[in-house]
Amino acid sequence: MNPHGVRHAQPTHVDHDGPRDAPPLLLIHGSGASGASWEPVVPALAARHHVIRVDLPGCGQSPPAASYDVRAQADRVATLLDELALSAVTVVGHSSGGYVATALAERRPDLVGSLALVGTGPRLDALSPQPAVLRALLAPPFGPLLWRRRSDTMIRKAIGATFAAPATIPPGMVADLRNTTYRAFRTVLRENTAYLAERSVPERLAVLGRPLLVVFGAADPRWDPASARLYDAVPDARIEMLPGVGHMPMLEAPEPTGRLLLDFAAPRAGTATAGPA
Repeated sequence: MNPHGVRHAQPTHVDHDGPRDAPPLLLIHGSGASGASWEPVVPALAARHHVIRVDLPGCGQSPPAASYDVRAQADRVATLLDELALSAVTVVGHSSGGYVATALAERRPDLVGSLALVGTGPRLDALSPQPAVLRALLAPPFGPLLWRRRSDTMIRKAIGATFAAPATIPPGMVADLRNTTYRAFRTVLRENTAYLAERSVPERLAVLGRPLLVVFGAADPRWDPASARLYDAVPDARIEMLPGVGHMPMLEAPEPTGRLLLDFAAPRAGTATAGPA
C-alpha cells in the first residue's frame, strides 16, 4: 500500500501525493483499473498539486459496493471531497472515469472547478469493437472462469491491447486489477453504457459551464479518435490529440500528458479551495 494511502468513510481507498496545502487535483481511473494507473504522471503533478487518487468501489483496494451506477460513484467521490473540505477542484477522469467526473460536476457543481477527460468516449456509437483478449475475459460462459484464473501475463496483455505501441505497465496496476471481480467489472461496464445511452458526454458538459480539456490518443483502439471532435460542442473546450498514442495516454505518453494536465490546471489553481494540511 502507498504509505500515504488512507481509507475514508465510504469506504474508499485514497492515495495522496504532493503537499496537502497545494491546489488539489483529483484523478479518477477507468473501468476495472485503480489509482495505480496514474502512477507515471503523478510525480510531475505532485510537484505542484495535492494529487488525490481514488480507487472506485470494487476496484484496486476499495471493497465492492451495492451499486455501480455512475451517479452513485460520483456521490461517493463527492463524500470524499466533502470529508477533505475541498471545493472547486480540478477533476481528471480517464476513460469511464470521465463519466464519474462528469456526473460529479452535474450533481455537485460546487466541487468541480474544471474538468479534464483523458480517453473518455463521448457517446456509444464511437465505441470500437473489444480487443479479442478482452472479449475472451468478459464473454460468458467461459469469461468468469478465465477471469478467476488470470495470470499477470494475461492481465498485462489485456491492458496492452488498448495501447498503440508497447508501454510500461506499473506493477501496482496489475496487482490492483487482480482485486477487481468479474461481477464488478461487468456491472461497471453496463452502468457506463446506461449513462451514455441517456445523453452523450458533450451534451452533458455543454450546459455545465466548466473549463474542459480533452486528451485523446490519435490511435485509440477503444474509441474512434475522430469522435474527440464531438467535444467541440462544449463552449471553449480544449481538445488535444496525441499522435501514436492509444487509449492510455498516462501510460503511453506520460510526459506530454502530464504537461497538458499541468498547463490546464495552472490558470485555475488559485480558484480551488484546499482543506486543512
